[in-house]
Amino acid sequence: MANHKSAAKRVRQNEKRRLRNRRVVSNVRTLIKKVRVAIDENNGEAAKALLPDAVRALSRAADKGIIHRNNASRRIGRLTQSVNGLS
Repeated sequence: MANHKSAAKRVRQNEKRRLRNRRVVSNVRTLIKKVRVAIDENNGEAAKALLPDAVRALSRAADKGIIHRNNASRRIGRLTQSVNGLS
């Protein structure tokens, strides 16, 4: 355990951030999975409807520093390419 007051505070902050990050990443994964399922089922309309939510979630996660901006950009590009390939 932490020996100083400031170190104890840092432990508390890190735990809060870890939980927030896990929640955000989990939500991003869920949204991406919904788009991928729609793509696998060749459901272009559903995929196009779900894509903006996934893109928004990825962009927000990148803005908050939860995932790297290049990682978010790469995922957005690949998802968009897959959805556009359906039509």
